[in-house]
Amino acid sequence: MAAHQEKKPEERKHKSTQNHTRTSQVQWGRAWEVDWFSLASILFLLMFAPLIVYYFIMSCDQYQCSLIDPVVDLLTEKKHLSDIWNKTPTLTYRAAGIYTLWVAFQVFLYVFIPDFCHKFIPGYVGGVQEGAVTPVGVVNKYEINGLQAWIITHVLWFANAYYFHWFSPTIIFDNWIPLLWCANILGYAVSTFAMIKSYFFPTNAKDCKFTGNFFYDYMMGIEFNPRIGKWFDFKLFFNGRPGIVAWTLINLSYAAKQQELYGEVTNSMILVNVLQGIYVLDFFWNEAWYLKTIDICHDHFGWYLGWGDCVWLPYLYTLQGLYLVYHPVQLCVANAVGILILGMIGYYIFRMTNHQKDLFRRTNGNCKIWGKKPEYIECSYMSVDGTKYYSKLLTSGFWGWARHFNYTGDLMGSLAYCLACGFEHILPYFYVFYMTILLTHRCIRDEHRCFSKYGKDWKRYTAAVPYRLLPGVF
Repeated sequence: MAAHQEKKPEERKHKSTQNHTRTSQVQWGRAWEVDWFSLASILFLLMFAPLIVYYFIMSCDQYQCSLIDPVVDLLTEKKHLSDIWNKTPTLTYRAAGIYTLWVAFQVFLYVFIPDFCHKFIPGYVGGVQEGAVTPVGVVNKYEINGLQAWIITHVLWFANAYYFHWFSPTIIFDNWIPLLWCANILGYAVSTFAMIKSYFFPTNAKDCKFTGNFFYDYMMGIEFNPRIGKWFDFKLFFNGRPGIVAWTLINLSYAAKQQELYGEVTNSMILVNVLQGIYVLDFFWNEAWYLKTIDICHDHFGWYLGWGDCVWLPYLYTLQGLYLVYHPVQLCVANAVGILILGMIGYYIFRMTNHQKDLFRRTNGNCKIWGKKPEYIECSYMSVDGTKYYSKLLTSGFWGWARHFNYTGDLMGSLAYCLACGFEHILPYFYVFYMTILLTHRCIRDEHRCFSKYGKDWKRYTAAVPYRLLPGVF
């Protein structure tokens, strides 16, 4: 459910071999078999994740962002569930129209407008790019045009705000809960369609995984790379569009609402818009790199990605801006500068860690990291089609400090978003708590996969780089 992903610091090459083992199947994608703990976790998320999103948004709408007051009202019988539900805005034709146009516009930009940004923006990698090899040895091609879609969308947004005036800049905030129902409908619809598609017309039947457990297959997905036609790839579209393109628009709408209500935009709201805007732009600038992340390389497409990217990401990743509409915070200059510095240092670590990896990968190790020739661990693994691949796992630079040090930078940035909101309520801090759990779990999940994939070579790597996130601690 997140855009915060990682690709291992490796450079791959391969040669053919006749070996074809089931063991290699475990190295890719999600599980083949479901244990009781995984099933319990899946059922919990399927039942409660939508309620968690509703609870957070309802708390802001009806209780000024207090997470405690709704519980107190219910326990003291001051209110009943029906009272809270009856005050919740319902789905409206206006919201349905807005959301339909939004998604249709992003589909249009994704499928029908080939990227032209890479032709005139130095250093940007766009246009048709190859993804990583799939479990059965297929290398998919993608039209990388996310930055272009983001630019076009935001140019139109500002043109409307300052010239056309077709709609109010507060339109997203004003329809936030009705839009939530639209997002849920799309999330469940695309997840259900993806499951049906995997049974009756999969893009590549050999890249499907069936556990026989309906709930696990529905949530974690069956198809590895579901597509419609040549270019509409479900994972790339729903991971990046429409949720992440909307992220900055949502924050802009919050800022516009703050201006409308209080006559000014606070420096905390500006900080949230700037820091999260940098993160979003970084995502689209490096969209080609994203093709080699866990989401694309190892996750199947199911409810976890489909619903998560439609609902969880745009609604819970933007809680700081929503909170600041209800509780405007004007930071003193020292605090604002300190939070900005924390966020920028976190971004620097996040970006430079990934840059070191990509430089190492592009040059096959023929580069310098921190002024020295990089050190690495050579290893190999087997795909299900019997092809043997060779990798180099980087142990220099930030990758010598910790095996997931880019996540450390990510968490520093996440903390900065939350600190901008002050300390009056815990709600805006949900993001950093959630990201800490998510990224720690991702570390463990990814390393379990890497151990299955590389075996003794992975043990050599972890001996060389013993810490996951914090050198000397964890």
